[in-house]
Amino acid sequence: MAEPVAAPRFRVWTYRDPAIVLGCSQRARQAEAAARLPPGMELMLRPSGGGAVLTGPWMVSASVVLPLAHPWVKGRLPDSYRDLGQLHVDVLAGLGVSARALPEAEVPEANARLGPVVDWACYGSLAPWEVVDAAGRKLVGLAQRRQRTGVLLVAGTLVARPDWALLCGALGHPEDVDGMLRRTVSCDALTDEPPEAALLARRLHAALERALAA
Repeated sequence: MAEPVAAPRFRVWTYRDPAIVLGCSQRARQAEAAARLPPGMELMLRPSGGGAVLTGPWMVSASVVLPLAHPWVKGRLPDSYRDLGQLHVDVLAGLGVSARALPEAEVPEANARLGPVVDWACYGSLAPWEVVDAAGRKLVGLAQRRQRTGVLLVAGTLVARPDWALLCGALGHPEDVDGMLRRTVSCDALTDEPPEAALLARRLHAALERALAA
């Protein structure tokens, strides 16, 4: 996004090792969190805002860069998540995982039903069009970064349960483990034959290729 985005581009990611990614507003907590991590585990600071994310082999991520005039992102900011969220719903359905994209109007009630928000963690609350199960637990988290050159959309799907105790301990909030467990769900809890991360990544790549070519 250093230069104006002329056409959609995307990548789908899997992770070999766990790492913690902090939002730029959490810079003051970086050194303290790094000191609590196991030896060799990486902690990074991203240029955008938002809460902490625990990446690892349990997650598949997609990054999509779009021109400002692209239909996915030219409307209201919350609506920019709608198409990417629904694309994930469709891909997951093809793998036997039932989920839905959460409409903006339902977000306050869904957040309240799941108990106190864990506001320092990306997966600790719900946003419009994020992908949830029937109980409203977050399965796919969404984020975006807008610049004059274009829009970056990012999604992270929980294929298996993350080590929330690791994240909460590193950020100095061990009391929030139960909250993270209550507010999130992973593919392996929603189907008897959960997809492997590599398979989900391939399906997401194919779906994004089709959608963005159109």
